[in-house]
Amino acid sequence: ALCILTADCVPVLFADRKASVIGACHAGWKGALGGICEATIAKMEETGASRKDIYAAVGPCIGQKSYEVGPEFRDTFLKEAPWSANLFHPGEGDRFHFNIETFVKNRLVKAGLAFVDVIGHDTCELEDMYFSNRRRNHRDEPDYGRQGSVIMLEG
Repeated sequence: ALCILTADCVPVLFADRKASVIGACHAGWKGALGGICEATIAKMEETGASRKDIYAAVGPCIGQKSYEVGPEFRDTFLKEAPWSANLFHPGEGDRFHFNIETFVKNRLVKAGLAFVDVIGHDTCELEDMYFSNRRRNHRDEPDYGRQGSVIMLEG
């Protein structure tokens, strides 16, 4: 079994049932932009998995309306991934709201995965269900928890 901990970052779980290979990655913005998902897929392939047979689940993470970023953040993404321009919606002043969940999903699809399922839960907004570092920062709370995302092989 594999487990990763997240609060607002994107948990991604992978499985190739034919090859009995699983994977997991914690995709914060730097990792997502830097290719953590693709690196996980490559490691899975080294152990016998095939992209055409890998299924991915994108777990709960910060949603677009909760994820406000500055122009320098957007510029960093557009330099490395120009196709992501439509994932930044205008906010107040020079701010933007970024859809990291769709960014990760698009990277997985571009990597050639057979199936990508997106949970679609905003960890910052759904406070009765999830922990959120962003929410904690806005409320100036001392600490926050994390969600565990777990995947295991049967048998």
